[in-house]
Amino acid sequence: MIAAALSLLVVSFALGVGLCGLTRRLAPRVNLVDKPGGRKAHERVTPLGGGVAIWASMVAVLALGGLYLAAGAPGLPEELSRYVGGLKSRAWELGGLMGLATVIMLMGLADDRVGLGWKPRLAAQVGLSVIFVVFFGRITLFYPFNHPLLTGTITVLWIVGLTNAFNFLDNMDGLAAGVGLIAAGLFAGAQVSVGSLFVPAVLLILIGALGGFLVHNHQPARLFMGDAGSNFLGFLLGTLTVLGTFTREGYSPYGVLTPLLVMAVPLYDMTSVILIRAREGRSPFQADRRHFSHRLVARGLSPRHAVWTIDLVTLTCGLGALRLHELGRLGASLVVGQSLCVLGLVAILENSALPRCIETPERGDATARPAIDTP
Repeated sequence: MIAAALSLLVVSFALGVGLCGLTRRLAPRVNLVDKPGGRKAHERVTPLGGGVAIWASMVAVLALGGLYLAAGAPGLPEELSRYVGGLKSRAWELGGLMGLATVIMLMGLADDRVGLGWKPRLAAQVGLSVIFVVFFGRITLFYPFNHPLLTGTITVLWIVGLTNAFNFLDNMDGLAAGVGLIAAGLFAGAQVSVGSLFVPAVLLILIGALGGFLVHNHQPARLFMGDAGSNFLGFLLGTLTVLGTFTREGYSPYGVLTPLLVMAVPLYDMTSVILIRAREGRSPFQADRRHFSHRLVARGLSPRHAVWTIDLVTLTCGLGALRLHELGRLGASLVVGQSLCVLGLVAILENSALPRCIETPERGDATARPAIDTP
């Protein structure tokens, strides 16, 4: 089992590194680049399309795996052979999911290339989420909150929310991909703990692809994932949490809270930014420098340290979720309370009487820190 997991990671990582390198060379030829200027912090033209490479890496590994299973899985150890039937039975589910994720990736690519307004983007996200709910499934909630209409609505809001949360989070080198990699790892671990293997296998492929992308996206970034990547990543993680199993008979029902804890930081960032923009009388979709990462930089952290801080907060909030399936009401309450305390501490530190950040560039490696008004 460990060898199979490592194989998925290594192959997807190698493909991610190679395809991202190819994208770096090809993107400028089709003018798929992010140019400096305005609110953008990077000082040189940087290729976009990293999201396409992440998507292509996953599709390639899944296609190779499908061909291997279709050929009868030759050489597969006996202890793994018993899972082949289950994998084949869910192939249509995976194919449909990747089809929807491909559409969301293409929409993001169009936004990278020509620019789309927030209304068509939001409409596409909602429409694809509704299709997912109709054909693939909904979030499971406790009685009396398990009515299909209610759970379906919550599922759509969850997927759309995560899609936009990662789009918001993609504002510094290595940030969205790093948080996505940590979240995917935590989700995989939580689901393996209750005996689920199908979704964790897909998550391992995503982890490898993101790792390959981070080779090119760490500070200073030589490739951006763009909206194609952030939309694809958020949508895929949102739908995989719905398809995945975080609890089952014989385990604590509080395992279903795992996605909320693992995604606490992206949701905190999106919610806080929307509230700040609303308070200032601006559209929630108007780009600015009010994100969690920017607020950390405004308080003296370097961009690199701001990214590391957010990664660690994500890991801190999510680690406790790995044991939720074993905990009763009191234990689950303590784990949730711990994560809320971490976010509360972050909020207090952010809103302490410190210098005010002036509007500065929006995307990329902020080599120059935001201007600050000293007291």
